[in-house]
Amino acid sequence: MAVLDVIGPARVAALEVAAREPDPSSLGAATRLRAVAGPEDAAWALTQTALRRRARAKVARADAMLFTPDGLEQATRDLVSAWRAARFAAAGVREAWDLGCGIGADAMAMAEAGLVVHAVDADALTVEVATWNLALVGAGPASLGRAEDTPVPLSAGVFLDPARRTARGRTWHVADFTPPWQLVLDHLASPRFVCVKLGPGLPKELIPDGVRATWVSVGGDVVEVSLWNRLPEGRSAVLLSAGSALELEPDPTLGPAQVAQLGRYLYEPDGAAIRAGLVREAVPGAWLLDPHVAYLSSDDPVDTPWATRFEVVDVLDHSVKALRAYVRQHSIGTLEIKKRAVDVDPATLRRELRPSGPASATLILARTVDGTKAVVARRA
Repeated sequence: MAVLDVIGPARVAALEVAAREPDPSSLGAATRLRAVAGPEDAAWALTQTALRRRARAKVARADAMLFTPDGLEQATRDLVSAWRAARFAAAGVREAWDLGCGIGADAMAMAEAGLVVHAVDADALTVEVATWNLALVGAGPASLGRAEDTPVPLSAGVFLDPARRTARGRTWHVADFTPPWQLVLDHLASPRFVCVKLGPGLPKELIPDGVRATWVSVGGDVVEVSLWNRLPEGRSAVLLSAGSALELEPDPTLGPAQVAQLGRYLYEPDGAAIRAGLVREAVPGAWLLDPHVAYLSSDDPVDTPWATRFEVVDVLDHSVKALRAYVRQHSIGTLEIKKRAVDVDPATLRRELRPSGPASATLILARTVDGTKAVVARRA
């Protein structure tokens, strides 16, 4: 199917005009576009232009792709889709089925990794959008159909990204997932090479036995957890950056967790390591400040990509009065406030502390063996 058969030449022409508008949501843009295109084509082209600009933070080809609002929200970032596709290829998968493909971002990455891709979605408009996008990498078209009605060869790989949204918003009620959660479990239990993408807040009780659960971080932002059925069982965290993928796994040699007083350095582990339960592995040799909170400490600096290191400057009691006096005495005008497992609203605390002046600092509210403390620190 040719791309122009999917979208139509009138809309393609309108999209080229809309792309030149500085503000596609403005009344002026709508008026100008209606002068050269029909009302429906004009509205569609302006909406696509706005979606493309929002998508630039996620995908490099944003200005050439098509989107739906829901599809853009659920679309995978380029770094993550390329990493996932590389895993499929490394496992020897040659043919992959993307069941519930959305706008096709993951299917595009798999095609670029050399896999033969079959993209399927139950929504006709989404299929049109995915077909356009797949054509950009020489793949496609997408097919209209439900994941549960799609026969997949046992020799093929499968990727699933269940929609987890209802009219009330995001949900972890598996009865509301599309495609059905039971289909996801059936694929994970099959002999196929299967990956399931889910939100990073996945309740641990939903993780089936026998899979590898991998939380993925991009630039400190935990973007997803993926379940893999043909990798060693357990938990891991992956840290992605341009040209690199680091994976953190449980260390069976670690003894019981050490909990001790605050040392010279304080560490905030990456969110993927925290969600994967790999806090101690993130900072080798460091100890916990509290057995239930993901802050660590050491006296000697530990270089690790898995945590942000802060050098401790001062330690104060957790008192608004004491903190306000400290901020005033040190002329702190730029104040970063971090906390974990402490019932404080950072925005409210910032207003109460009234920062003013040329200095800057990071304030970390942390539970320690000596009680809750306010740690004044600087990024090391």
